[in-house]
Amino acid sequence: MKRLLVTGGAGFIGSNFVRLAAKRGYDPVVLDKLTYAGNLENLRDLIDAGKIEFVRGDVCDPAVVGKTIRGCDAVVHMAAETHVDRSILEAGTFVQTDVYGTYVTLEAARAANVDRFLHISTDEVYGESGSKPCRENAPLDPKSPYAASKAGADRLAHAYHETYGLPVVITRCVNNFGPYQHPEKAIPLFTICALLGVPLPVYGTGRNRREWIHVEDHAGALLKLLRARGLDGETFNIGTAERRSVLQNARAVVDALGKPRSLISRIDDRPGHVRSHAVDSAKLRKKVGWRPARTFDAELPRTVEWYAAHPEWWRRTLLGTARGYFAKRHPGLVAALR
Repeated sequence: MKRLLVTGGAGFIGSNFVRLAAKRGYDPVVLDKLTYAGNLENLRDLIDAGKIEFVRGDVCDPAVVGKTIRGCDAVVHMAAETHVDRSILEAGTFVQTDVYGTYVTLEAARAANVDRFLHISTDEVYGESGSKPCRENAPLDPKSPYAASKAGADRLAHAYHETYGLPVVITRCVNNFGPYQHPEKAIPLFTICALLGVPLPVYGTGRNRREWIHVEDHAGALLKLLRARGLDGETFNIGTAERRSVLQNARAVVDALGKPRSLISRIDDRPGHVRSHAVDSAKLRKKVGWRPARTFDAELPRTVEWYAAHPEWWRRTLLGTARGYFAKRHPGLVAALR
């Protein structure tokens, strides 16, 4: 299993996965529409070195997906709209890409008779985790249009295994952080705000908690699941048991940059804001022997340093196709870039 179709491979998690896969001897073919969240600069060095193939295209286009999948042994399906805040503003886009795009990709994989279809879902599909982490058999109770669209795609992928025998494996990972993450997400947003001296926007009380994983640990788990046999039709949580509040993360960012905590600002809570996400990853550890190699406390300063060292990357992103969104949601941030 060498040649991989990676949909959404120019995004944050996708590009980090592609980097690791190429390093481990795989032959990735990246299919990405290059919407605001897809950035070819995330993969520029690999493309220029001829280590990966890139195809610009939409997972909602059957002709493009069908052509690109030819000769591929497996599919790692990451292409999706992923931001909760945006899903509240434009739910239809999420349904189209996340659900219909998954259907198109599943159909192409079925026609190509691939050996593995790795569907990347999210822990958001569980909704509230409560006091105990969610296991894979927990009820799905999505709270946002994003989470609902991913739940639909998740179940559609499972149905293709049950109905057609497609060798599907589903993953539900916790919140990721690391380099190349779009500035709309919390940690890069907090970092950029702190660098520019702009208030860090923390929803509500800031006590909402999430479990966090470094993106390279996530990529490593995906590679293990890609190689492992006897997993068809199964679902795996990917997590670290490191649960932190939004306020803790905001403080960690400003502390790492030596900025005052007075920059942290409370804003109105968002609709349907889940209080706590956490998953039980015991099944993954038992079946494929994966464990996270990084801790939040060690990697957060390195992540913050990456954004501090790459202002040209996030400035282009903020002032490019995503400018309208940031001008509406975070006008002070856009003003500080002028």
